[in-house]
Amino acid sequence: MPFVIYVLGLGIFAQGTSEFMLSGVMPSIAQDLDIPLASAGMLVSAFAIGMLVGAPLMSLVTLKMPRRAALVGFQLVFIAAHVGAALVPHFGFLLVMRVLSAMAYAGFWAMASVAAISLVDAAKQGRAMGVVVSGLSVATIIGVPGGTLLAQHAGWEAAFWAVAAMTALSTIALLIALPGGRDTTTAQPRLATELGSLMQPRLWVGYATTALTVAAQFAIFSYLGALLEDVTGLSAGLVPLVLGLYGVGAFIGLTIGGRVADRAPFTLLLVGMAAFVVAAMALAVTAHVAWATIALVVLLGAANFGVTPAVNARVFSILGETRTLGGAVNIAAFNVGIAVAPLTSGLVINSGLGLAGTAWIGAAFGVAHMGSVLLDRHLTRRHEAGTEVPTTVSELERATAAP
Repeated sequence: MPFVIYVLGLGIFAQGTSEFMLSGVMPSIAQDLDIPLASAGMLVSAFAIGMLVGAPLMSLVTLKMPRRAALVGFQLVFIAAHVGAALVPHFGFLLVMRVLSAMAYAGFWAMASVAAISLVDAAKQGRAMGVVVSGLSVATIIGVPGGTLLAQHAGWEAAFWAVAAMTALSTIALLIALPGGRDTTTAQPRLATELGSLMQPRLWVGYATTALTVAAQFAIFSYLGALLEDVTGLSAGLVPLVLGLYGVGAFIGLTIGGRVADRAPFTLLLVGMAAFVVAAMALAVTAHVAWATIALVVLLGAANFGVTPAVNARVFSILGETRTLGGAVNIAAFNVGIAVAPLTSGLVINSGLGLAGTAWIGAAFGVAHMGSVLLDRHLTRRHEAGTEVPTTVSELERATAAP
């Protein structure tokens, strides 16, 4: 595996820490800026909106830019937004900086995914994506507890400075590891071709799988800290440790999933999510039992993150060489899942089922994920049998050129 792919994973870790740490930093922000905690929660929504809009928009803006310049540019904008937020402690300005940093992060993530896929052959694409996405699991293990501790003992600004510093280090590493100049290994993306690639029905099924995978995770993870305290009965001091165990499970799942995704993607997607669904239903029933809950938290992290390399690899497999805009839309689909899941779980909590009810929602999203995968498999078999109508520009060209 090329070393630069690990550097891309480092960049995702540094920036992903900012996304995940906010749940632990929000109380400090609310207290320091003298705003209600619910208002501080708008910072999460602002980041999600920035990611949702930023992924496709940034991919279009940088479509003709050299890959190295675009990646470094996104990181510099991300750093500037965090430095600005730390220097100007005003809630309205902080909201704007969260949107700006999310747009830069979305652009970096989309470009990093394309770079990782392009640097390896088809047999290693799932593993390469596993390495890049592992930055998120490391962020949950190290970054989230670390950011929370910094906010508690040195102020929330210190957490933002730390993220900016980590991103700066990853930028330097990227400048060293990734060759400069325009990428000559692949043809420069064309807007018409990139837009044409989005016309494939299989691709949108793949996007649905992405959104449902993330929704299954965040339906539970968004309220996991509260569940551990209020239902399981763990002390506040133990909650970060258990959340860290979730990250450990995620890292294990990514490691295994990255090695299996290229050989048996559909099997991994179905078996991995089936394990998640079983674990989620078990959590809904045994959430009041500490030892069972802790074990299930690890399994949930491993099962959900274990399918992630195959989720991403499926999308890029369908896209083929027209992967820049399509890969960015996949990042947008990721954030659709993040946005929808907490809202759905919140409705269930308010309906009377309580925090344990979030596990049932996670299981339901998991079952929907499996249905999406089965549909993808069916459409893929039709495509491979030659019964699917060509939809992309390259497919149409091949079809009309055939004797």
